[in-house]
Amino acid sequence: MKIFVYGSLMRGEGNHFLLNDGLSTYIGPAITKRGFTLYDLGGFPGVVEEGNNAIMGEIYEISSLTLSRLDQLEGHPQFYRRKYIELQSEIQIEAYVLDLHFVQGCPIIKSGDWRIK
Repeated sequence: MKIFVYGSLMRGEGNHFLLNDGLSTYIGPAITKRGFTLYDLGGFPGVVEEGNNAIMGEIYEISSLTLSRLDQLEGHPQFYRRKYIELQSEIQIEAYVLDLHFVQGCPIIKSGDWRIK
């Protein structure tokens, strides 16, 4: 399966080792359609399906084992929920999103890019 990541799982970030496991393949950069907001939760970001921003990230082809590891890291489905979102390329792809109540009081990353805060 393919997954869109936008924070600590991207190349060069702290949790990327989970995708650098020999089971995952980097596909390339991607941008969501507008309709999201990216929040800074401290050491990691969170996306909510509300707003007018596009979010920058990366696409990976992953195994079921890697997916299980990502779900555990992201606290799916109690914290982040893995669900389908739409990219600018009109591809539907799974990503981890948060409910709005988890980001109350957190700063917005207006650029839509975790690396450009």
